[in-house]
Amino acid sequence: MENKLANPAPLGLIGFASTTWLLSMVNAGLFGDNSLPLVLSMALAFGGGAQVLAGILSFIRGNTFATVAFVGYGSFWLSFVAYAHEFGGGAPPAFVGWYLLVWGVFTFYMWIASFRHTTVLQLVFLTLWITFFLLAAGELRGSTTLHMAGGYLGLVCAALAAYLSAAEVINADYGRTVLPIG
Repeated sequence: MENKLANPAPLGLIGFASTTWLLSMVNAGLFGDNSLPLVLSMALAFGGGAQVLAGILSFIRGNTFATVAFVGYGSFWLSFVAYAHEFGGGAPPAFVGWYLLVWGVFTFYMWIASFRHTTVLQLVFLTLWITFFLLAAGELRGSTTLHMAGGYLGLVCAALAAYLSAAEVINADYGRTVLPIG
C-alpha cells in the first residue's frame, strides 16, 4: 500500500489568505487600527503558525518553492506580530517602508519562480509584490492613497489565494478539475 502524504499547500494558502484579508481591510481603511488585535491574533495562529507548519510539511515532501514561500510568509506574520505587539511598534514610517520593501523584493523573485506553477499562483505573487511595493511607497512617501491602494490590492491577493486553496482541496477530493487554476 502506498503511503501518500497530504498536500499542505491549501492549509498554508488559506492561512495566508485569511490573515492577508483582515490586515488588508485595515490597510484599505475599511476598519480602524482598533481592529489590529484581532489581525495580530490571526497572524500569530493562522498566518504564522499554519504557514510555517505547511512549509515544514512541504519540506518533507521535497517542495522547495512551497517550503520557502510558506516558511517565509509565515515568518512575515510572526515578525509582524512581534513588531506590533511584543516590541510596541513605533518605528519611523520610512523604516517601516524599508521593511515592506524587503518583503516586496523577496516576493518579486518568488513571483518569477512562480512562472513554473499555475496561473492563479502567479497572480497571487504578482498582486502580492505590487501590494508590498504600494504599502512601502505609502510609508516612504507618507501617502495615505498609496497605502490604501496597497490595502485594496491586498484584498485581491487574499481572494486569489483563498480561491487557490479551495481549488486544491476540492479538485483533489473530486479527483478532477472542478475549479480551474491554470
